[in-house]
Amino acid sequence: MSSRARVARRIAAGAAYGGGGIGLLGAAAVGVVLAEVQMARRQVGNQGPDPVHVPSADGLYGRAYDVEHRAPLRFVVLGDSTAAGQGVHRARQTPGALLASGLAAVAERAVELRNVALPGAQSDDLDRQVALVLGDPEWLPDVCVIMIGANDVTHRIPATKSVRHLSAAVRRLRTAGAEVVVGTCPDLGSVEPVQQPLRWIARRASRQLAAAQTIGTVEQGGRTVSLMDLLGPEFSANPRELFGPDNFHPSAEGYATAAMAVLPTLCAALGLWPEEERPDATREEGFLPVARAAVRAASEGGTEVTGAMPTGPRGPWALLKRRRRRRVPTQDPAPVTS
Repeated sequence: MSSRARVARRIAAGAAYGGGGIGLLGAAAVGVVLAEVQMARRQVGNQGPDPVHVPSADGLYGRAYDVEHRAPLRFVVLGDSTAAGQGVHRARQTPGALLASGLAAVAERAVELRNVALPGAQSDDLDRQVALVLGDPEWLPDVCVIMIGANDVTHRIPATKSVRHLSAAVRRLRTAGAEVVVGTCPDLGSVEPVQQPLRWIARRASRQLAAAQTIGTVEQGGRTVSLMDLLGPEFSANPRELFGPDNFHPSAEGYATAAMAVLPTLCAALGLWPEEERPDATREEGFLPVARAAVRAASEGGTEVTGAMPTGPRGPWALLKRRRRRRVPTQDPAPVTS
């Protein structure tokens, strides 16, 4: 097992058994790095005194498919500002709306979306968000997407604590009968105002957390999609287009890029995506120990990891897939009528 896989496994084990925290930023607590942190915070979003405005995308998508009067699929988005869609001005541009539109098109069935994500949320807020989701026994979700982790990195939350809260959220949602897809921590080293050496530290911390999130999620029966390289090289190469006005949150095109990567896994979780009989070796897909699969996924955006075998010669095994992205349609939400 590689050193990065051992670190990810150690973080996940610490989360599962209540071990001590492994700091995400370590050396960032001293000297020039602290100065870089303060400079970056002055230049990116969530710094104003006013509440953050995020367009509400809750509602019904794909109403035209409801010709057979089937109950809509129930879809929930949880997480932080990226999950909420901070940085865009129209509901249809948020990731929840994009994914709900795409899911309705693939399923040919109406989809009812609820988004409980909160800008600025850290992983410990998932406890509250899951309680909101499961609070109504008459409306339980069929599938959930969680996008969380960036604020844990910037606030230097111990990775074990972050993964512990995420794993508990996945477990509670899976117990309630929902499929769960986690978009793992993005590459904060791609944020334009962040300079060296903070850029290197943020990238390393992001990858460590993303790999550990994958282990914790898969072991609780969920699936993950890596947002790492997706929001890394692509964003770094074209930041003016893929980042929004605050230079931190994605633009409408940035959210669409992320949604294209998550949609195939979201559909596969519900059995709506055609599955190949065996992994495609030409796309470097295959079965791996879950820690190795997690580290591989953390280095390439859009890579899916799902559980395969609960036990093996090196512990649990997972299937690593690189699904082909699909452009998602856009539509405004329709009000839900009871």
